[in-house]
Amino acid sequence: MTSTPHRATYTVTLKPQMTDESGRLDHGTSMRRAVVRATGEEGESGYPRYAGDGFEVDIDPETRAVEAATVDGLELPYGWVAEAEVGAADE
Repeated sequence: MTSTPHRATYTVTLKPQMTDESGRLDHGTSMRRAVVRATGEEGESGYPRYAGDGFEVDIDPETRAVEAATVDGLELPYGWVAEAEVGAADE
């Protein structure tokens, strides 16, 4: 794990994993978006846990990669991705 301090909030977006007509990865438009807040706990992945609006995610504070995610208590369907963003709602 890193010693990078983690943020109090992130905006997490849920997207389908698709490809464009050339076969390149294109996540498409966001299907759901939520602001998640730090719970003060460490998730199963070893990274800080965040929760809000039905999302529970573990986010690597150094890379902002979502390392684990559930939405409404369910794992993401195969081919779906969750992305953590820092935006106006987070500042």
